[in-house]
Amino acid sequence: MRIIGGEFRGHRFTPPAKNWPTRPTTDISKEGLYNILANKIDFSEIKFLDLFGGTGNHCYECISRGCEDATYVDKFPGCVAFVKTMAAKLDIEEYLDIRKMNVFSFIKSCEQQYDYIFAGPPYPLKNIPEIPDLILEKDMLTADGLLVLEHNPNVDLSSHLNLVDKRNYGQTIFSFFKA
Repeated sequence: MRIIGGEFRGHRFTPPAKNWPTRPTTDISKEGLYNILANKIDFSEIKFLDLFGGTGNHCYECISRGCEDATYVDKFPGCVAFVKTMAAKLDIEEYLDIRKMNVFSFIKSCEQQYDYIFAGPPYPLKNIPEIPDLILEKDMLTADGLLVLEHNPNVDLSSHLNLVDKRNYGQTIFSFFKA
């Protein structure tokens, strides 16, 4: 895996493969997503939230592009440990708030708003279609904020009232939501 753009562009990282509970966003689909986001977001002015953060891939990407306020949430100890190691290696600890907790518990207790939220849940998770509503009902997006939910073709969000765009990269789909 690699960081696509910004200060750390081209930096490669490899999470431990043994018993790794994630399905990282592929470089090809991530590059497509960030090409879209680069036209919509000034990364140096956003507050970013990465739900089901896994490897921390999206936090590194946003921080590399200038974000100085990123929050990472994942419940798996190995993932959290890896992200702490990467944050130290990239010297970005001051920009990254790492939370080891269940994403749904985080959403339930969240009292902050974010300009950009990325959610990359495990594809087998049954309640993926509920995630946009949970975030929107908690008023977690700023007025111009953007939620991007990564999912596979088995999840159909096309009739969601807040869906503003959808991009398909093979088995990876990014659905874009606004408040």
